Amino acid sequence: MRSTRLLLVLFFLATSSTAVAATRAIKFGKLVDGTGKVFTNAVVIVDDDRVRSVASGDASIPKEAEVIDLSRYTGVPGLIDAHTHITYYWDGTTAPRLELRHPAVTAFLAQENAQRALEAGVTTIRNLNSPDGTDLAMRDLINMGKMIGPRMFVSGLGIRITRSTAPPAPIGIMADGVDAVIHAVRQVIASGADWVKMYGSTGGFDDVTQAQTFTFEEMKAAVDATHALGKKIAIHSYGPGGARDAVRAGTDSLEHATDMDDQTIAEMVKRKTYYAPTIDHNQYYVENDDTVYHFPPGAKERLRDYIQRNFETARKAFRAGVHMIVGSDAVYNGWGLNMRELDWFVKMGMTPAQALKTATTEPAAMLGMEKSLGAVAPGFYADIVAVEGDPLVNITAVSRRDNIRWVMKAGRVVVDKTKAQ
Repeated sequence: MRSTRLLLVLFFLATSSTAVAATRAIKFGKLVDGTGKVFTNAVVIVDDDRVRSVASGDASIPKEAEVIDLSRYTGVPGLIDAHTHITYYWDGTTAPRLELRHPAVTAFLAQENAQRALEAGVTTIRNLNSPDGTDLAMRDLINMGKMIGPRMFVSGLGIRITRSTAPPAPIGIMADGVDAVIHAVRQVIASGADWVKMYGSTGGFDDVTQAQTFTFEEMKAAVDATHALGKKIAIHSYGPGGARDAVRAGTDSLEHATDMDDQTIAEMVKRKTYYAPTIDHNQYYVENDDTVYHFPPGAKERLRDYIQRNFETARKAFRAGVHMIVGSDAVYNGWGLNMRELDWFVKMGMTPAQALKTATTEPAAMLGMEKSLGAVAPGFYADIVAVEGDPLVNITAVSRRDNIRWVMKAGRVVVDKTKAQ
């Protein structure tokens, strides 16, 4: 009987402690909610980590609520960067390289990248390729509240073909042939990864080659093995051959692909394949080559040519109706520039509203989180960003980090620059 009473007391304490919500009322001059609605003089009521209600004008505010007055700003949903490399850390001194550090050191240092993401308004990322389970560890620490950073969906190690043992050895699981690919997929998922990442072509950093690596049969085996275990797969392909076979194989998202033909693009529309062209990451390589990256002679010219072809392919895909998503491919000093990709999307013909969807509702749907992320709406996570300006008039209100003034992630204020003015 005594033990029963103790259990009842503990149950009462647990339930009563969670019954009282931390309530906040956040005021915005304008709110772009992500569902297509725009609220003037908006009031967002947040209970703990979720949005309770959104209203305009003289909305009723609970008496117990903490009022946060951001009426001089525009509110938008927390932004989602669908292709990143958060563990690629640069200390700002020597040229950045894939340095071999202890995983614990890497995770600790990468907190700086996580903070820069939040300062860019990014509250969720999909991280595609990281050594030693470091991105899995960061994801779990952030979910536990022991590390501050964006919500993370991670792939752990990417899957590559065996190409070269020359230094620096590429990060990934080497797999050749259908059976080895299936085994690699199972390894990745067994490690705790949310996604599988597969490298379907050469290309990366100053290397803009596009040679297909895995065959169609190997890609199909990877896709089928991934889906059989209830997960999704992203396939990297700089070139059209790997992109064609990745789409035919049923990849959930296609990364980077350039020079795609009309048939491949039409197949993407049919299959609802998500496409992260990652145009801007090559641009910041060009901008920082002389001071940061120090690529070999001729690299900038090759990168500029690839950027233009990448842009034209993405424009063609957008016009055809492909599901476009923002992927910064952020590494090293690219953190904090995560949303510059939106400028390219507007340049290719998107309205600012369409561009904003590529960083909110579209990637949320790709992640299977369309009822929790990508909008400021009842029941959704309270991921909310306050920006200077109106992103429906000028997308730089969200694409430029300097315009991000305040960020809430899951009901917790993680960036506040409103007092700096």
